[in-house]
Order: sequence, then C-alpha cells, then structure tokens
Amino acid sequence: MKEENKRVNPFFEPYNTLHDVVPFDRIRLEDFEEAFMEGIRRDDEQTDRIINNPEKPTFDNTIIVVDDDKDDNGYYDLLSRVSTVFFNLLSAETNDEMDALAQKMSPILTKHANDIRLNERLFERVKYVHLHHRRLSPEEKQLLDNCYDGFVRSGALLDADGKARLRQLTEEASMLSLQFSQNLLKEEKAFVLHITDEKQLDGLPDTAVEAAALAAKEHDKEGWVFTLDSPSYTPFMTYSTQRDLRRQMYMAKNTLCTHDTAENNVEICRRLVNLRRELAQLLGYKTYADYVLKHRMAGSVRGVYRLLNNLVEAYKPEAVREVERLKPSRGEFEPWDLAFYSHKLKLKKYNIDAEMLRPYLELSRVVDGVFGLATRLYGITFRENKDIPVYHPDVKAYEVFDADGSYLAVLYADFHPRKGKQGGAWMTGYQGQWIERKDHHKPYGSDNIGKNVRPHVSLVMNLTKPTEDKPALLTLGEVETFLHEFGHALHGMFANTRFESLSGTNVWWDFVELPSQFMENYAVEKEFLDTFAAHYKTGEPMPDELIRRIRKSRNFMVAYSCMRQVAFGLLDMAYYTKADEFTDNVIEFEKKAWEKAMVMPQLADTCMTTQFSHIMAGGYAAGYYSYKWAEVLEADAFAVFKRHGIFDRKTAQRFRECILSKGGTENPMVLYKRFKGSEPTIDALLKRNGIKKH
Repeated sequence: MKEENKRVNPFFEPYNTLHDVVPFDRIRLEDFEEAFMEGIRRDDEQTDRIINNPEKPTFDNTIIVVDDDKDDNGYYDLLSRVSTVFFNLLSAETNDEMDALAQKMSPILTKHANDIRLNERLFERVKYVHLHHRRLSPEEKQLLDNCYDGFVRSGALLDADGKARLRQLTEEASMLSLQFSQNLLKEEKAFVLHITDEKQLDGLPDTAVEAAALAAKEHDKEGWVFTLDSPSYTPFMTYSTQRDLRRQMYMAKNTLCTHDTAENNVEICRRLVNLRRELAQLLGYKTYADYVLKHRMAGSVRGVYRLLNNLVEAYKPEAVREVERLKPSRGEFEPWDLAFYSHKLKLKKYNIDAEMLRPYLELSRVVDGVFGLATRLYGITFRENKDIPVYHPDVKAYEVFDADGSYLAVLYADFHPRKGKQGGAWMTGYQGQWIERKDHHKPYGSDNIGKNVRPHVSLVMNLTKPTEDKPALLTLGEVETFLHEFGHALHGMFANTRFESLSGTNVWWDFVELPSQFMENYAVEKEFLDTFAAHYKTGEPMPDELIRRIRKSRNFMVAYSCMRQVAFGLLDMAYYTKADEFTDNVIEFEKKAWEKAMVMPQLADTCMTTQFSHIMAGGYAAGYYSYKWAEVLEADAFAVFKRHGIFDRKTAQRFRECILSKGGTENPMVLYKRFKGSEPTIDALLKRNGIKKH
C-alpha cells in the first residue's frame, strides 16, 4: 500500500524516457481522467495569466503564449499531452472502458476549448497584436494570422447569443462524431462469416484460407472465419467462387450502421450535416463548404466542382468501358461480382494477380525496402529499439537518424488488425516538432534558440497478418498503403519549424496528401522493387517479367477507381454545400448526390454515408476532394523525379527543404512552386493514367 500511495500519475511529471517517449508501460486507465481534469485546470490558470498580464499585448507575450503547448518551464502542456495519447489509443487500442471515458470527457473538453476561444479578454489581446505588431518573419506572421483567424472562426466576433449557440453546436457535434466512430467500430467487429464446409472455400488462395483458420481460433470457432477487416474481406471478394457468400459479405460491408440497432448512424449523419451547416451560417458563411474552403488550395466550392467535373469528363467514358469489359457473357453482374471478374480479366490480360506477388512481398522485407527508399532519397536511417515502450505487443518502435547521424525522430509501426483497432490506415503523432527557447520567459531571438524538439510519429495500418506457418505476405496494394502512410510519416519526421502548430502535417487539408500519394508511385518502379522484393522462402528476386507485367497492368481499371474517388468527393460536397436544413432520406440523397460519377448500378439498401468516417468523424468534411487534388500535385511532382531519376538525391533534398520540412509556415502553392518552379498541371496525371497520350 505504501508503494501505491507514492505512485505519481505518469502524465504529471517528466517522462524520463529515451527521447521523452510516452511511457505506455506505466500508464493506467485511471490516469487519463485525472490528467484531463488537471490539464483543464492548468489551462485555465494559463489563460488567466495571459489576460491579467499588465503589459501591453505583444506577439511574444500573447500569441506565442496562446499557441504554446508548454507549461511555465517550457516543458509540456498537460492537457495536450494526455489528449494526444488518449485519442490516439482510442483509434488504435480501445476497449469498453476507454469508449465510456471518451463519451464522458468529450463534452467537457469541447466546453473547455470553447471557453478559451470565446474568452473576450483573451481575444482582445490577440486582436490588438493582430492590428499592432512588430515586424515579423513570414513564419511568425503565419502564426499570428492562424491564431487570430482561429479565434474568429471559433466565434470570437459573435454576440452573446451567438456564442451560446455555437457552444451548443460544437458540443453536440463532438459527441455525435465520437458516437459515429464507436458505432462503426462495433458493427465492423461484430460481423463474421463463419464457414464450416470446406467446399465453400473454393477459389480462395491458401493465404486467405490460412488467415481464416487463424481467425476462427481467435473467435473460438471451428472451421474458418472471414471478417470485414480489409486483409480478410478483400481476398474473399476477389477470389471466392461462392457468389451467394460474396453477396453476404458485400451487403454486410455496405449496409454498416443502417440497421435497426443501437449502432444505427443514419440520424447521426443527418444531424452532423445540419450542425455543421448551422455553425457555418452562424459565422457568416452560406454553407459549411464555404467555411471550410476559405483555407484550402481549391479556394472555393466552384474550384472543387471544377476539379471533380473535369475528372468525370476525362475518366467516366473509359470507366464505363472498363466495367463493360468485365461483364460475363451470361448471368448477372452485381457489385459483389466486380472484384471477382476484375481479377479474372486482369489475370487473362496480364497474367498477374495479387497472390502471385505475395511471396515476394514479405512484411519484414517490405519494411527494409520502404526504409531503404528513405535512406536512398534522404540519407536517413532506422534502428529498431525494443526498449522503447509500446502500447501493444504488435507495435514496433524505431529511432530515426538523419544523414549526419543526428537523432531525427521516433517512429512507431502498428501493422495488423485486432479487436480494439479501427479499420483503415493512418499516420498520427505522439509528439510534434518545435524549437524551444532557452529562456521560456523571453522572446525568440538569435541568442534565445534552444533545443530542436523532434517528433514521435506513428503509422497505424491493417495489413495481412502472419499465420502459424507463414510470415505476413502482403499484396502490392498493401505495399502502396504502407508507402502512402510512410509519406505522411516523412512529412512529420522532417518537420523543422519554430512553432509546433505549424510543423509537419499541420498544413492546408488539400496539401496534406501530397507527400503520401507521392510515395505510392514507387510501388510499381522496378528500381525500387529490385531493392527488396524477393521470395520469402528461396530469396530469389522478383522476376523481371513479373515486374514488367506489374508495370503493364498499372492502369488496369484506373478510370473506374478514379470515378469511385470522385463519387465520394461529390457525396461529400453534396452534404456540405446545403444551405437549408437537411431533412432528406440519407440513402436516397446519397444515390442522387454521386450519380454523375456512378458506373455500376446502385442497390436500394446500401449506404456509404453511415460508415463514411472521413467526412462524418475524421476531419474531411467538405474536404474529401483533397485526395484527387493531391493526386494532381503528386503526379506533377513525381514527373520531376522521373526526369532526374527516381532516386535523385538533389531532387529529393529540394522536395524535403521546400515541402516536407516547411509544414504550414507558408501558402502551399508558394512551397510547391519553390520546389518545381511552376504551378502544377493535370497533364502528368492524365498521361500517367493513359487518359492523355504522351
């Protein structure tokens, strides 16, 4: 008992770990709520100190202090520290107790954030500095503009009634977003397709059957179990000859959170759309999309629709032809047949499929290849450190070192699906990057520059798991996913700015996918595959002929894939360009919203909206078009590398210096033009996809 009484909440003191990494091994569930409440109390004290400062407001005593996530000693901000850990784990390693705590804390945290942003005396100081500031560097000016605009966009200019209504809107939206995610996770994990008749495994590759046998054991069942996790769902839909079972899987996946259960998300979606519309209109915007797009490269609703409509015009005719080529000469053709017949045609045309490549894409070799690519481009190196605490045994931690041998970052890698983990793949961070001041009470200056605090970045994915007799063998699509998230990680790890709120991936939303989608290009480059792709048993390199077929088939179904993404963008914009109350039937509205980009017939009961985390709970509301916007940028950027060599160190260094290290310190188009020398065009994308001939 005496030892227990001496225990200090690990969030309350310096971590005293290597690179100040999170001591996951010391954190208990009960630590979170205590740290949340103490963090809020300290935040309130900090706010009081700022507004009661008798000195005239300046950039240094107001803006930096408001933005700073640090305590009085310049070390850390408790609320930021605990929030980062808790909400990252809520996505990667949650349980019922954490879900309940999230429900409890969400309105409290939203109220606290509103208390700060709607504090009139605090805003008056920020406003004064915005009007009367010393000469600022471009980065300081960006911080000031972001700070002022952040208050305004959070309701600082509203009257008392407007502020009260804004509080209601944001608190309700926060709770509903959380409920949306929790409902989706529960429904995804609840579904299993349990097979006991071996005949029903017909067509499935050994890797899928072995994984299903392992899943059955995990679910304490005999036979084989298939789930909606991508490594299970995708192979089943691609290879299973059991059309009725494919239909069962497809309908389970595409009707998530639409059933008459506690996890139904239909009304939540309708309400979220209305809450965001009302919030935007309260702040003086016609629609939520207008509110969001003020700080986007696209600039306006018109700019987004121009992109999406241009893509429909360029790609849809070919997408229609692609689907027509898939249809069997006899029998029906429904959405659950698409992956199956697509695989058959690809095999016939190019003699290639995902299973042919798996033996050459063993996870540890892929890791070596992806890390080796970063070494070749940027000179950085990776060293696994098993002494760094992790939040689950599946997670690996790496120290990352720059070309000169100096410490650059910590990288966590969490590769495989499990019960408490959201589907999909994402990059996040446990610590940002910033440059300390030697004396936290004095302004920045050449004589007050302290330590460059380096970031802790995490890659979270749901890749194929190892089985009892085989290592994790990936598909090429999974390698692309790895490269995509690793691109985000590089953006985070190369961060080199003074202020944490401007570092790494803290950029305009339609610029953030450039580094990630850029990296995907390497997945089909022979020079890259030659560095790591070798048979997991024999060590024989991937045959040149196989790589040639990969290259030849890279544009297979590319127009259909483009239309799928454009459809998601159109659906997103349809919801968030509404200027009047949304009362429509969600399923019917969805089908009309994206009809322009649809190539396959739509089924009456299916619904994407109720599981569309990106636009309902993931920050992409009125921003899903960003993936296609960034695709134009990355194709244009990779064309520069192709001209100079895909491993060209000088080009890579310019990409790092102009884009990856700059975060949100300048307008993204300025950064891009600094890298390339001109604005991007869509030509490189159209040529790469074979839509426009060279």
